[in-house]
This record gives sequence, structure tokens and C-alpha cells, in this order.
Amino acid sequence: MGEATGGIDAIDRIIEQWRRERPDLDLSAMGVFGRLAQLTRLMMPQVDRVFTKRGLRQGEFDVLAALRRAGPPYTLIPSELSDVLMMSRAGMTNRLDRLEAAGLVERSLDPADRRSFRVRLTEQGLRVIDDTLTEHAANLARLAAPLTPEDVETLSLLMRKLAGGPLGDRGDADAP
Repeated sequence: MGEATGGIDAIDRIIEQWRRERPDLDLSAMGVFGRLAQLTRLMMPQVDRVFTKRGLRQGEFDVLAALRRAGPPYTLIPSELSDVLMMSRAGMTNRLDRLEAAGLVERSLDPADRRSFRVRLTEQGLRVIDDTLTEHAANLARLAAPLTPEDVETLSLLMRKLAGGPLGDRGDADAP
């Protein structure tokens, strides 16, 4: 029985135990982050199932989605993709190699800079990302079904606030 039904859950029990053992600590945020971690563990297998069904990994979906969001001609340079996806250039190269081998993207020399190349969705890549996104959006809506539209809006606002705080401050990555 969870909090939505008025009962306590496993996270509440853990916090209760810590409060008993360490009453000197402020544990008020522990429930938030414990539940975020718990939800991620519960959600990711269900999200990954949609991608796996289409022969994709999460990171490959992210690349295809970034290209699709760029609009026609669905083309970006690798450094733009790396920046948008907040990942290293080396990691991007590995993803692009897999996507190109699958026929979902193609690389060509950038006419504006012969030292670089452009990455473009193929017709097959466009079909795959559109089909996958349609199923992914429906899956996420199903997972969020217990929430009202107002709940979703409030939760999004609160998570945006958290992301804009110390978590979003990439300059302080070594802070405890």
C-alpha cells in the first residue's frame, strides 16, 4: 500500500528507521530522491522494452530523436548531436557507427567544412523513429496514467526546479 492510498511505503519505512537511528539529520529530501531512484528502476525496463522491440538502445533512440526534432532535412553535425545529448564525441561516434550499420543514418562530408561530416536520418531511420516515438509516447502516457493532468504539470514544475538547483550545476560535480 503506497502513499497514494494513505499508507506508508518502503521508502517511508527506511526514513522512519533512519530518523530513529539518526534524529540529528535532516532526512526530508531522502524520500524524494529515494522515490526518484525507485521510479527509475521500475520505469526503465518498460521504456527499454519499446526500444528493444525496434532494435534500438536508449542512446540510439536519443540520436534518432535529436535528428528528427531538427526538422527537414533531419541533419546535424556530430558536435551538435554531442552537445544536444550532453555526451562525449567518442561516445557519439560509437552510436553513429551502430546506427549507420543498421541503415538508420548516413554520414557525408560537410560541404561547409571538409574536416567534418553531417549525419542525416535515412528514410528507414525516419520511419523507425516516428514509429518508435509513437509507441514510446503512448507507453509513457500509460505509465503516468495514475496522475491527473494537474499532477503531471506540478511534478514537471518541481522536477524542473530540482534540475535548476545544485543538481543542474555542472560546475560543482565534485561537491558531496
